Amino acid sequence: MKIKEVIVVEGKHDSQKIKSCVVCDTIETHGSHIGKARLALIEQIQKHRGIIIFTDPDGPGDKVRSIINHYVPGCKNAFIEKKKAKTSRKVGVEHANREDIIEALSHLMTYEEQMEITLSWIDFVKMGFTGKPNSQKKREILGNRLFIGKANAKTLWKRLNMLSLCKENVERIMAMQEDDEQKE
Repeated sequence: MKIKEVIVVEGKHDSQKIKSCVVCDTIETHGSHIGKARLALIEQIQKHRGIIIFTDPDGPGDKVRSIINHYVPGCKNAFIEKKKAKTSRKVGVEHANREDIIEALSHLMTYEEQMEITLSWIDFVKMGFTGKPNSQKKREILGNRLFIGKANAKTLWKRLNMLSLCKENVERIMAMQEDDEQKE
């Protein structure tokens, strides 16, 4: 699999792992303290080839992703589940297997500046994605099902709207999950 865009990762081990799975170029942020010079470089690359942000599924990775998406609009984002990028002591893209990396790279999403509200916050709350004992688990299930990563309530709501999903879409996806669980 050949990737046209340049993939932004946090460290050299992430680069090595991704390059062992797909043919691509990468750029490393060297952790969560991403500087203005690195952001300017990412911005230039985005204009000419495009950028895919593929950071670790943890707090620092989310921080890097957020900074880049804010500073460089139009980047594509790849997400991997924490359990698929984890050892007994560490979490990171470098620990994921080849199939999971390729799957993550085949389900990209782009953050849009002007987001249309297709799912109201009220419907989101009524569906139980926040304020209930099982809300975190429901958000995790939906995020994994849509390949958009684990997120807190506000971030998930924004991502669902970025995907232009409405209440009926989300209910159908969650019903499919319930059907899958019943079959097991």
